[in-house]
Amino acid sequence: MSTCETSVTGMSRSQRLQKRVFDLVFSIFGLCLVWWLIALAWFAASIDTRSNGMFIQKRVGLNGRVFRVVKIKTMRPVVHFETTVTRRGDPRITTLGAFFRRTKIDELPQLWNVLLGDMSCVGPRPDVPGFADRLKGEAVLMLSIRPGITGPATLKYRDEEVILAEQIDPDSYNRDVIWPDKVRINLEYIRNWSLLRDMQCILQTEFH
Repeated sequence: MSTCETSVTGMSRSQRLQKRVFDLVFSIFGLCLVWWLIALAWFAASIDTRSNGMFIQKRVGLNGRVFRVVKIKTMRPVVHFETTVTRRGDPRITTLGAFFRRTKIDELPQLWNVLLGDMSCVGPRPDVPGFADRLKGEAVLMLSIRPGITGPATLKYRDEEVILAEQIDPDSYNRDVIWPDKVRINLEYIRNWSLLRDMQCILQTEFH
């Protein structure tokens, strides 16, 4: 596939293979390294939320296929509070959950999703049905790769909960401003993908 063709249609077959091999190596190494932390966080979250400390939710992945993402639970249900948009000060987030979210410990179980092939280490964040599954036009290119634990859009909006907390209508702002910008960033990432860039994203996520 030529460079020009890749920029229009996304990643080439060889690039996809490179990315998947890297994901496999990184997820296996990562799980061996942090399995104890995941187990400890799950146990603490189970006590904190008085329920199973593992959060499992349907997300849209590669080619629009729905899969179940696995994370450490950081919230408790609140009556009449059902939005999927999370902002700073969200009453559903527990004190321990806020710590897990700030340190990204809640994201660690997703290494299992990467190992299974549902996700990649780097890519567009997997969204709940209602966003990614409604992509149209060139934006559908986002579904041509596996969603990621982190990525350029994730890094730009690492303070998304703070931004949303400042809005009068967080749901509308997320839908009309943040989501379109994430789509733009993710399309640029796919069209200009490199293994080095993935490594840089992971380092920025860990040490920012």
